Amino acid sequence: MQAVRVRVSKSKNRKPIKVVGNPIHTVRVRVSKEYNVKIGANLLTTLGQEAAALIKGRRAALVSDSNVWPLYGEVAETSLKDAGFTVSSFVFPHGEASKNGETYLRLLEFLAENQITRTDCLIALGGGVVGDMTGFAAATYLRGVSYIQVPTTLLAMVDSSVGGKTAIDLPAGKNLAGAFCQPVVVLCDIQTLDTLPEEIFRDGCAEVIKYGVLYDEELIAELYHKGIAFDRQKVIAQCVAHKRNVVEADEFDTGDRQYLNLGHTVGHAIEKASNYSVSHGRAVAIGICIVARSVVKDKIANGFDCEWIVETIKRVGLPTTTDIPPEILAQNALSDKKRQDDFIRVIAPDHVGECWPHSVFVDQLPDFIKRGI
Repeated sequence: MQAVRVRVSKSKNRKPIKVVGNPIHTVRVRVSKEYNVKIGANLLTTLGQEAAALIKGRRAALVSDSNVWPLYGEVAETSLKDAGFTVSSFVFPHGEASKNGETYLRLLEFLAENQITRTDCLIALGGGVVGDMTGFAAATYLRGVSYIQVPTTLLAMVDSSVGGKTAIDLPAGKNLAGAFCQPVVVLCDIQTLDTLPEEIFRDGCAEVIKYGVLYDEELIAELYHKGIAFDRQKVIAQCVAHKRNVVEADEFDTGDRQYLNLGHTVGHAIEKASNYSVSHGRAVAIGICIVARSVVKDKIANGFDCEWIVETIKRVGLPTTTDIPPEILAQNALSDKKRQDDFIRVIAPDHVGECWPHSVFVDQLPDFIKRGI
């Protein structure tokens, strides 16, 4: 099947990315339900104030995990109570293994037991797993309750907390049950990154590099030259603005938003094959590299630019390959949401700022992955 190349960095519809040195940077997301993404320091202490301005009810269900809650649970709870909220807290074991139907149903039961109503709200305090779990519960409990995203990891700030994708994993694969549900506000308190273990911070760099490869040569150059010592607020705001542009053009993931799957088809297969011992960011980094190498070997991509991408990933301390056999990765990729009939579509990088959807037949997928490893 012939690949169709689309240049994604030059769209006339793209809004200019302008990041200024304000104490708080705000990105407005204008989709079916408009909301602000705020990036800055000390935003967690304003949670109650933000919630009170947006939520009619005065009950809040604070959802977090066992890593984040001891660090920031009390601050979030105090801010909400000071603003007049009655707060109930649901804390589950951290990690991808908890993003399943069992935890999801326990959360729904918790919401019912605490009499959360449609005028109340849920608050996701944590990384991508917490955000996905909370968002999916908000989308389905009482057929829809408002929720607020308070991401505490780099990965969640630059990607998963924005755009309204929510999901849980099934035994067959990652993110196979979910819903689109936009938050009412996203608060990215960059000070929460100070307590993030370095390996988790590096994890988030994979998503930053993704946005650089897709849309922004300056962004990927920032990580190429500085590694993880980049300007956090500026880079997060740039990534959020890029995602805002994509989500506004394709809220429900039927067109250009699929470019954000760069590295994710193979990445999700790596996560599943490793029983989620390989983190999402590391898996995505490897996925980007495998696809980049493979399309170069197939002589349908620019070798120099792909080397630059791989080198940037190395410079932020992320892996670029895996020892999981290609046949196992291909088998795990077959349940990917982007599969269509007898082929699967991956996003292939050529030049930085130029990527395109590349279709690989299912029976050719093991060899495609093998060429990239």
